[in-house]
Amino acid sequence: MLQHLSVENYALIRKLDLSFDKGFTAITGETGAGKSILLGALSLILGNRADTSSLYDSEKKCVVEGSFSVKGYGLEPFFNRNDLDFDEELILRREINRNGKSRAFINDTPVKLHLMKEVGSRLVDIHSQNKTLTLNDTGVQLAVIDSVAVKESILNEYRNEYKALIALRKRFRELDEQEKQSKADVDYYQYLFNELEEANLSAEEQDEAEAELDTQNHSESIKSSLSKGAWTLAEEENSILEKLKMIHAETSDASEHHQPLKDLSDRLSSAIIELEDISSEMNSISEEISYNPERIQELTNRLNSIYELQQKHRVNTVGGLLEKLNELQYKLDSVTDLEQELNRLQKEISEKEAFLHKVGNKISELRSKEIPRVEREVMRTLSQLGMPDAVFKAHQHKTETLTPHGKDEISFLFSANKGIAPQPIEKIASGGELSRLMLSIKSLIASKTLLPTVIFDEIDSGVSGDIAGKTGNIMKKMSENIQVIAITHLPQIAGKSDEHLFAYKEVDNGKTYSHLKKLQQEQRVEELAKMLSDNKITDAALATAKQLMKSN
Repeated sequence: MLQHLSVENYALIRKLDLSFDKGFTAITGETGAGKSILLGALSLILGNRADTSSLYDSEKKCVVEGSFSVKGYGLEPFFNRNDLDFDEELILRREINRNGKSRAFINDTPVKLHLMKEVGSRLVDIHSQNKTLTLNDTGVQLAVIDSVAVKESILNEYRNEYKALIALRKRFRELDEQEKQSKADVDYYQYLFNELEEANLSAEEQDEAEAELDTQNHSESIKSSLSKGAWTLAEEENSILEKLKMIHAETSDASEHHQPLKDLSDRLSSAIIELEDISSEMNSISEEISYNPERIQELTNRLNSIYELQQKHRVNTVGGLLEKLNELQYKLDSVTDLEQELNRLQKEISEKEAFLHKVGNKISELRSKEIPRVEREVMRTLSQLGMPDAVFKAHQHKTETLTPHGKDEISFLFSANKGIAPQPIEKIASGGELSRLMLSIKSLIASKTLLPTVIFDEIDSGVSGDIAGKTGNIMKKMSENIQVIAITHLPQIAGKSDEHLFAYKEVDNGKTYSHLKKLQQEQRVEELAKMLSDNKITDAALATAKQLMKSN
């Protein structure tokens, strides 16, 4: 419920502070005095966009702040979801700088405008004469029926599950497209995989094969070098080993008498043993090495295969080829995984659809059950508003297709005159008829909605006399459940209100300002008398005004 509204530097409003009570509040005043300007300011803290043309003084910022009592309206989840502090008194503030930039605050916490708009839509419904056109919207028509027929918890359950279904379908389409692309490539991937797998590669074989091939290609020179070395060391006349052995024999006896010489003798002995071993190993290696053309061809073929694979896969090592083998294995496995995931998603989609059909059918039954009562109540109120022959029908068309709102399409049919078959609203209803129809519908759903405040902006256009009084009675009745604020030019409606605000203009230093003030009892009587007698207060007008007040 709106409790307080302060406006500074907006349109014709220099500074304004207003308090609001529960029940029914009427706002009156001459045309252009600022009634609708007030709604424009209020719309800023409900999340509407603004620009610098809204500023009264372009050198100062515009500030609009409203406080709301929100106890019992289920807003806690919104605050928790958006990491905002919840309080039973909610304060919305909007600041517009002279450069056109604006800032939004919820309980003094800066927020994005869409969050202010979201919470604002849960607090206030501003209904103007032009807004009756929304009755032509099938979504609005469906929402009207649901506000009476279906619990919000059931609708939320359906909506949440429907959103989940849409997400699943989207994911399925994406994976299905991915699988089709993968299947188009899978034969090529399989060919590459088989080629690498059949190559039976090992990480070190390229280095080993290249080394062996190099040895084979130089086997004769290697064998010759080994043979010459072994011959020179041990086999030729006066070989190196023979000479070393002679030197060792000559020093051996003398070394018994000289320690340094003994050390040299021992080193000579070790050198002889090492060279004998080297000579022996040279002979062994020489015997092992043999020129093998077949082995050369085998190694060449193997290395050429490796080089071709490396060139094909743009890598330089066998390790790179093994990585490519793993990548291809992953891609092939992914195709299988995609098939399994698609099967799982299809099953989940089918289960979700079955559940939604079940809940959707339940919602349809609830709607069917309540539609006759909605029709009766709306027509009863229309009769009170001077349309006794009006016919209102809510046509329910059931479908087998799941929609965001269930399995129904609702269309309102209306006829204002006897003998005229009901037709879609946009084809038959006039502006005044739409206004009365909307008021009838809102009066029906007022007790069912969690919306704290409804504001009517001159939707009583084209209404007068006894019907105007009955319109006021309906608004008064609505205000038993919600806060009702009505901008009106009819004294019959203003007289039904619990509080009366008066909009007027003043000129100060050549500038025009808009003001609103709360009228006391005598002031209300005078204002109603002026409205009754074209701004001329007569005794008859005063008497009628007092009568209107008494009938409240």
